[in-house]
Amino acid sequence: MFNFFSKKSTPEPLFVSTDIHCHVLPGIDDGSPNVAKSVELVKGMCQWGIRRIIASPHVTYGTFPNTPDTVAPAREALQAELKANNIDVELSNSAEYRIDDLFAEQLDKGIVMPLPGNFLLIENSFIQEPWNLDNLVFELQVKGYRPILAHPERYAYYYGHKRRYKALHDAGLMFQINFLSLAGHYGRNEKHFAEYLIEQGFVDFVGTDLHRSSHIEAINAYLCSKDYKRHRTALDGKVLNDRL
Repeated sequence: MFNFFSKKSTPEPLFVSTDIHCHVLPGIDDGSPNVAKSVELVKGMCQWGIRRIIASPHVTYGTFPNTPDTVAPAREALQAELKANNIDVELSNSAEYRIDDLFAEQLDKGIVMPLPGNFLLIENSFIQEPWNLDNLVFELQVKGYRPILAHPERYAYYYGHKRRYKALHDAGLMFQINFLSLAGHYGRNEKHFAEYLIEQGFVDFVGTDLHRSSHIEAINAYLCSKDYKRHRTALDGKVLNDRL
């Protein structure tokens, strides 16, 4: 078993015990490729104090056209292997929906997979904001969903338009930032804007967005850092992960 943790330092636990955004279900998106890797990733998460995993496989047109029928077997396979390995963690799933035609189709059919409380994790394109985002947020709310925008700190087109963050959040679109962003894993801008959203009081959820072993290593190092202590002080008790 790969040893995720340094012998010289022990990571502090995460200040949440529920992860709402990770890609640990085997073989259905760009995250874990198989059950063995999924178990390895989950073991790493458990060492951070994660006790409840709500996996969020990608649902995207043309690449990962997942539905409840494709997600359930992957979740069940992982659940069986976790039980066989005596890994005590609660596993369920939602999904991370790219705003595209497939999402619109699944929404119309009523087959989307929300988080508890009817929260729904949605994702912008990384190239540009969806032209209908404001209308979509309103439509989701009318349908009884509570939309959460995944990792808004990673959309570079907002960097020169900070007011857009406020407008979206004021409209009821909740924000979920990534621990990997706070760790500086993606780059300086992503970390800066994650911290900006914290300062503005716009962060409603956090998530690992875990895909692979290198992400475990990055978060492990982050949990040993002064940055983590600072972010934990700013966010602990203010995010909704463990209230779902």
